[in-house]
Amino acid sequence: MSLTQAELREIVYNFIVYGDFLVGVPFGGGNVNDTYQLAFDQGGVRLYYILQRINHNAFREPENVMENLDRVTAHLLNKIHAAHAETRRRTIRLLRTPAGKPYTYDRCGNCWRAYVFIANARAYDVLETPEQAFRIAQTIGEFQLNLIDLPGKRLHETIPYFHHTPKRLEALERSIKADRVGRVKDVAREIDFVMERKSECARLIKLAGEGSIPERICHNDTKANNILIDDLSGEGLCMIDLDTVMPGLSLYDFGDIVRSGTNPAEEDETDLSKVGMRFEMYEALYRGYVDMTSDFLTPAEYENLPFAGKLITLEIGIRFLTDYLDGDVYFKTRRSTQNLDRCRTQFKLVESIEEQMDKMTALL
Repeated sequence: MSLTQAELREIVYNFIVYGDFLVGVPFGGGNVNDTYQLAFDQGGVRLYYILQRINHNAFREPENVMENLDRVTAHLLNKIHAAHAETRRRTIRLLRTPAGKPYTYDRCGNCWRAYVFIANARAYDVLETPEQAFRIAQTIGEFQLNLIDLPGKRLHETIPYFHHTPKRLEALERSIKADRVGRVKDVAREIDFVMERKSECARLIKLAGEGSIPERICHNDTKANNILIDDLSGEGLCMIDLDTVMPGLSLYDFGDIVRSGTNPAEEDETDLSKVGMRFEMYEALYRGYVDMTSDFLTPAEYENLPFAGKLITLEIGIRFLTDYLDGDVYFKTRRSTQNLDRCRTQFKLVESIEEQMDKMTALL
């Protein structure tokens, strides 16, 4: 979605914002939502905000998304106030409408939210050092820890069965059968790769059903670029892109940061020789995550930390492959084979994780 400056001004002024709108520009590289950075002049001081459209094709009930986000950020802010002297950048701060709502709708029925821009910090698509990996994993662990005692009712499932790998596999099988855009003939190798690992897809779901792995409140989309790192100190600051914060398994969050944090290549890398799991990054992620979660993880959660990276990487690859077969209807693409390239990158990473599973397990 590309909006004019007048359209951006009209939307953001539905929120309580003091100052004069200057300009809005597209921001970030998210695959789902549309995001803009807005500049305001407030008495001669330049201030920045983030304005974001919730993709209602991905999130069918955006008001439930915002209820979750509002509850979680308020709870985190209370925790942060108690634990840190400097709290301004440790969770996102939502703007509100005059009616007190943390969201608004535009003339076309699109749901928008706005929040204070977190300055002097950045998110990394590819992690550069083990220290970054350690700090990011600490941030994820602390996020889970702080939400253990979230009061009130169970959070909404903003995308039902989001990390239910067997259902993701079923969706792939339906897409193979339908072959809507005639692409199945081009991906026989990728389909075989998935089917060879079909028996492993239900492992975490079965453990959860048996009660060995408890349901927790999780971010559920912990790729590296959803965690901000302070530019000066290198400290992990906060989690962003909270649309998928909902009930889940702790291993989903750890698995996804393994997927995105250990691979030195871009998510859609076409040169697969560049793709692989850097073990030194995995070890740093493991140590940082356990540093914050050792008081609450169960034995089954610990034992499956190495497997989690493999499973989530496989699952994300399945999702990219499914979207490719469906005609690229979910993830944003800039070229016709981008989802297929993303899929192949994930599957190459799965192979690298499998090759190093013994070393990962030895860390336990």
